[in-house]
Amino acid sequence: MTNAFTFLMLPPQTALTRQWAARLADSVPGMKLILAEDMETAAAAIVTADAAFGTLPAELLAKAQRLRWLQAPQAAPPAGYYYPQLVAHPLTVTNFREIYNDHISAHIMAFVLAFARGLHVYIPQQIRHEWKKPPEDEGVVALPGSTALIVGLGGIGAETARLLSAFGIRVLAIDARRPDKPGHVAELYRPEALDTLLPQADFVILTVPHTPATEGFFNAARFRLMKPSAFFINIGRGMTTKLDDLVAALRSGEIAGAALDVYEQEPLPSDHPLWGLPNVLLTPHMAGYGPHLNERRFQIIQDNCRAFANGEALRNVVDKGNWF
Repeated sequence: MTNAFTFLMLPPQTALTRQWAARLADSVPGMKLILAEDMETAAAAIVTADAAFGTLPAELLAKAQRLRWLQAPQAAPPAGYYYPQLVAHPLTVTNFREIYNDHISAHIMAFVLAFARGLHVYIPQQIRHEWKKPPEDEGVVALPGSTALIVGLGGIGAETARLLSAFGIRVLAIDARRPDKPGHVAELYRPEALDTLLPQADFVILTVPHTPATEGFFNAARFRLMKPSAFFINIGRGMTTKLDDLVAALRSGEIAGAALDVYEQEPLPSDHPLWGLPNVLLTPHMAGYGPHLNERRFQIIQDNCRAFANGEALRNVVDKGNWF
């Protein structure tokens, strides 16, 4: 049985969200959709809304009398999205996780392969028009027999494990809540095992979100536990890694190199020392880029609207206290 409900799309609106609204209105029976173009309209509508999409300020949440579900507009919204009143409220929050698995895992593999074959050395040589070969037994990581440690075995981590294993890499993984070990993962551990596993890894790959537990957790002490020949890769969230500590570890030779798509401060300042280090690969927070993302976002909203109308389980429910 389909239940009638009111779904509020919070401002600001774009051509894309207006298009989504039109499609939703035609595809979810029993749903009254309110597309709020401004905060005044949103404040009036939130009083009787059953569900909402977007960023919900605390002052609007305080007015809500029937709100039971909020669809977040990102997979991992910025710090502050999960404020104390929202965490304490009985409503359910869902997000857009799982839509980036293929794109981001390919980006991770690009970093791994670049380091394994020395592209971080040869691309600068190309720019300098310099022909310079190392001894044939140096500057290459033999992938079969090497070990990767994935910190965060969600959808992105699991797909990355599949790709790594295809190159013969032994995959260790850490995850806070995954109960099962995928076939492409040799061993699965809880977060408490991180310090024990770091000395084993040739590649340390962070795919974790920014949470109270992960903020700044990759620091000087953790870099000291890594092999001097190991590479650090972060495509999760910038606030998980202390960049000053990473720079110090790179300069001292505590680790062999680092590849980053996310940073404590974004954009990364043009005078930041990471730009000038020879063993670093940097991309501007675009690892998730690729085709079909907006359609995947719409599909999650549509599926959840239909599930909400039918009293069924929602996709991508968030643990609000842990922000993911």
